[in-house]
This record gives sequence, C-alpha cells and structure tokens, in this order.
Amino acid sequence: MSKKEDYEKRVEAYLLPVMEENGFELVDVEYVKEAGTWYLRAYIDKPGGFTVDDCEMVSRRLGDWLDQEDFIDESYILEVSSPGLGRPLKKEKDFKRSMGEQVEVRLYRALDGQKDFTGILSGYDGKTVTIRYEDESESTFDLKDVALIRLAFDF
Repeated sequence: MSKKEDYEKRVEAYLLPVMEENGFELVDVEYVKEAGTWYLRAYIDKPGGFTVDDCEMVSRRLGDWLDQEDFIDESYILEVSSPGLGRPLKKEKDFKRSMGEQVEVRLYRALDGQKDFTGILSGYDGKTVTIRYEDESESTFDLKDVALIRLAFDF
C-alpha cells in the first residue's frame, strides 16, 4: 500500500464513526498533490445538505486528531467540504445511489473518436458501468478505461 493510500485509509477509518454519530456520509477522502502543494480532502454530505457549521465541526475534530496522531510526513492543507454538484462516483455505494441518474463518463482514451459520454446510469457490476442514451441505446465501459464518472447537472 502506498503512503497516499495509507493516509487516506487511516483518515477514513477515523472519520467513519464521526460521520455515523452525526448522521453524515463520508463520500471520499483524498490525499493529492496539486501545483506543488499536498491537500488532504474529506468530502462529506448529509440528507438535506451540509452547512458551514457541519464542515467546521468535522474539520476541527479531524484537524485535532491529525495533530495528535502526526502520521503525515509532508506539510499539507486540510480541506473538508461537500462533494458538490458534479459529485464523482467512486465507490459501489455511489453507483447504487445514483442508478437512474444522469452521469458524465470521461475515458482516458477516445473510443470511436469520443472521450466524453452522457447518459442515464443503468448498470454497474464492479468492473463495468453502463449508461443508457435518450434513444434507448446503451454503452458499457470497463472501469479501468474510465478517468471520471460524475453526476451530470444542467444550469
């Protein structure tokens, strides 16, 4: 297991009971480097929406725990936030919750000259994802070929 995966797993293990006691959902934890800076991000949600006070409470608890445990070698910025409108689907629970919803699928490499697909999420089996288009046709993609799957939104 990489250092990055270890950090994410440890933070997730700490946050899961905190989420449960507050009726929140832990959507994802990621430890990423962007423009030379490390970020530790926890994406959380709850029915009816997440408030600034909710975010502050989780951020304080997580920050205090991280300071006490001190297992992350690099300096980093801690962020606790909502997953947002274009919520990525990463875990099985995300796919199950989003069945029948409109999603955007972005592939690593073009398939028949196209990398981006939008349709209704109609299938997921852990290895593939299927979307249905307006004309009722379907496409199935191997997850190893998928760079991103997220909920689609219109403005």
